Amino acid sequence: MRRFLPRSFFNVITLVGACLSLLSLTLILFLTALEAFSGHSKPYIGVVTFVILPVLFLMGAGLILGGAYRAHRRQLKGKPFALNVDLSTPRHRATAGVLGVGGGLFLTVSIFLSFQAYEYTDSPSFCGGTCHPVMEPEETAYQFSPHARVACAQCHIGPGAAWFVRSKLSGTYQVYATLFDKFPRPIPTPIENLRPAQETCEQCHWPKHFLSEKLQVHDYFLGNEANTRWSLHLLLKTGGGNIEVGPTSGIHWHMNIGHKVEYVPIDRQRLVIPWVSSTNPEGQTVVYRTTDASITDEQIAAAPKRRMDCIDCHNRPAHIYRPPSLSVNVSMAVGWIDPQLPFVKSVSVRALRDNYTSKQEAQDGIRSTVEDFYRSYYPALATERASQIERTVKEVQRIYSRNFFPEMKVNWKTFPNHIGHLYSPGCFRCHDGKHQTAEGKVLSKDCNVCHTILAQEITGSPQRLALEGIEYRHPVDIGNAWKEMNCFDCHGKQ
Repeated sequence: MRRFLPRSFFNVITLVGACLSLLSLTLILFLTALEAFSGHSKPYIGVVTFVILPVLFLMGAGLILGGAYRAHRRQLKGKPFALNVDLSTPRHRATAGVLGVGGGLFLTVSIFLSFQAYEYTDSPSFCGGTCHPVMEPEETAYQFSPHARVACAQCHIGPGAAWFVRSKLSGTYQVYATLFDKFPRPIPTPIENLRPAQETCEQCHWPKHFLSEKLQVHDYFLGNEANTRWSLHLLLKTGGGNIEVGPTSGIHWHMNIGHKVEYVPIDRQRLVIPWVSSTNPEGQTVVYRTTDASITDEQIAAAPKRRMDCIDCHNRPAHIYRPPSLSVNVSMAVGWIDPQLPFVKSVSVRALRDNYTSKQEAQDGIRSTVEDFYRSYYPALATERASQIERTVKEVQRIYSRNFFPEMKVNWKTFPNHIGHLYSPGCFRCHDGKHQTAEGKVLSKDCNVCHTILAQEITGSPQRLALEGIEYRHPVDIGNAWKEMNCFDCHGKQ
């Protein structure tokens, strides 16, 4: 039989290398074509297509050349090495047929598994599960977030080669840190490396359609024996939009594409903002400086300025850790925690706020705190309403499991949510009444700029209602302190 290659290429090592290279090349072409025709990019599959498979291809090429060189050396020494293949021999033909069918099946299975890997790398379970428990807080919070059906890579990487390369360079160290336990606890939010919201969030949330107002009803429970219920009806002025199709006022005015809002933060979490500027469509700029921070013009000029986008307020779009008081309020409002149990609001929040070193310790501690309280102060009720108390225990444990991760030192205080201003500085980072222009114009702190209070009702008191809005009244009498302090100064410590 005529050979098209030198005799030294016909050896077992070269044959194995040829099979490895051929398989790798086939999978590279398959995955590349799959990526091209799929309609959207799946960033992590690039690790397989452009890193792992090419390495295997080169290893196969090395085996081909290494096997041929070894065979050539053995040929010079007169030692046997070559594969004696003669397809005119029935036995050789049968063997070749078996190898051909087996190789075809192996190639088919490899392509199928590659496709499954292609799909898996686009799934949240790949991002969260492969690094469990390192990413357990992020994965758990993600599963109960408004973006639970948006794949991680769509926000953290997005389409395009440039951000894919950046993510892979960053991911290399992350893999090392995970394997050798070199990662910090908690893992900081990579805000410096997040892609601009215009290239991720705004692919679905189009700024030209940030319009109108939205009614929100909030139910709160006081920490007294009766768990007094307090309801607040807010008309949230979402606003925004475009001057051609709707109003440009309201909260999303900050994101109106005709304006440019820039600011200078002096801390990594962007909580302290001493300088803000706003540029209107005509190019007129207004600069606000805080009267609290001592920062010079030179420092402002040297500091990096950030243009405001979605993430500056919606900083926890998919990984939300909720405060104990807020979580218990929601559970009581829907009846998962019985509001008729005396002091259930305060005892539930206290059970969540205790310091625990592990999840199991937390589960046991929550049960002890709740059950011991009712056995000690309400022994008859502890027996009569044992089922309601047991349901409360399980609900508080569930709240803890979704928002507290002691092994990773993660809770709602670690990653505050800047939406609003009750549990974090949020809006008051700029709208604190202390930012003003050189002419004395103050950046407003007026509540009615962002929302109108339509109704306020507390159990046992008449409802206060007015379509034009009513003045806020704090549910606990603290005088005018609520006007002088920021909400999070108290509520942010709960």
